[in-house]
Amino acid sequence: MQASDALALRDRLAVVMREAGELARVTASRPFKRWTKGHDNSPVSEGDIAVNTLLQERLPPLAPGAGWLSEETEDDLAARSASLAWIVDPIDGTRAYISGRTDWTISVALVEEGRPAVAALYAPVTEEMFLAVRGQGATLNGAPIHAPDGSSLTGARLAGPKRYLDRLESLSPTVLPQPKVHSLALRLTRVAQGQLDVAFASGGSHDWDLAAADLLVHEAGGVMTDFAGQALHYNRPHVVHAALIAAGPARHGTLIELVRDREAEFA
Repeated sequence: MQASDALALRDRLAVVMREAGELARVTASRPFKRWTKGHDNSPVSEGDIAVNTLLQERLPPLAPGAGWLSEETEDDLAARSASLAWIVDPIDGTRAYISGRTDWTISVALVEEGRPAVAALYAPVTEEMFLAVRGQGATLNGAPIHAPDGSSLTGARLAGPKRYLDRLESLSPTVLPQPKVHSLALRLTRVAQGQLDVAFASGGSHDWDLAAADLLVHEAGGVMTDFAGQALHYNRPHVVHAALIAAGPARHGTLIELVRDREAEFA
């Protein structure tokens, strides 16, 4: 995809994201249905389905022929076998959405040959629109964002599963664990924004949780990999990923050395 085409698509995507955010807000402003699904009884709501339906209507014309992978759509591997595919989480942080919190998002990425090329993450309640195009940087509400510099863990602001933070604090007592961010995509993107120095994701997250945040982190100058330091690839038959670390490059290197032989301790 040419940079000019990707930038134009990014701008059109931002319009769709705001429309989806308004739909989610309106749905949440009145009584709405919620239920559980899957073997882990994960929550889903009327808002998730409404936003998914809107995105499934609005996104395909932006990239004709692209495949589709969404948390709220039955997966069709053959239908997403194209080199381009939309990776969508209609509401990332459904528990936060249902409970009336602010830290839920809509997460969308266009993946090309397994890596995100265009990404949008929108937090409708706080009006934060994060956008990125591969090779063109990342922005928050139009202003460039950058991952924090530095390699030290002294005073580093960390967010992630409590067991990860407790283990890191035992290994490096000067770290500063931060409150939980319910949207995983937003948690990772807080590194791109510079609000967090490090963000963790436990094993078991899916393409739709990660693809948009992945591009935002990298385009902000950060790094997001598994504990072995390997980059993620999307739109593959297997869409579940191992535990992850997002941080600025030097600090990411420090953490990889620290956890490389201790991954079992974080399980």
